[in-house]
Amino acid sequence: MKKLMIVDDAMIMRLRIREIAVQAGWEVVGEAADGNQAVVMFRSLQPDLVTMDIVMPSMDGVEALRTIRSESPNACVCMVSAVNQREKLAECIRLGAIDFIVKPFDKSQLISLFDKQGRCQ
Repeated sequence: MKKLMIVDDAMIMRLRIREIAVQAGWEVVGEAADGNQAVVMFRSLQPDLVTMDIVMPSMDGVEALRTIRSESPNACVCMVSAVNQREKLAECIRLGAIDFIVKPFDKSQLISLFDKQGRCQ
């Protein structure tokens, strides 16, 4: 079973992603509410995929992505953020994010992400 870590400061968003992931056959191994938690959890959990919000307290998703990818160059991270964050999303792709999903998203967008996750390995 593929392992997912969800990073978002909004609990409702984490719950929505979790629900869709579990329905798609993924195991949610961790949830973090900020970038600092995400980096620490990634080190111990080594998930197959991370969904990462950009705007979060203490450490944003861009910095968390930068740190995770510097320590684990093959880490598979997909950014999930609002429409007005397109410039940051482009920066994230340059830093190695595999994709991005714009909020609000629908179930089919996440399912598509989960289906194509195999290209990360």
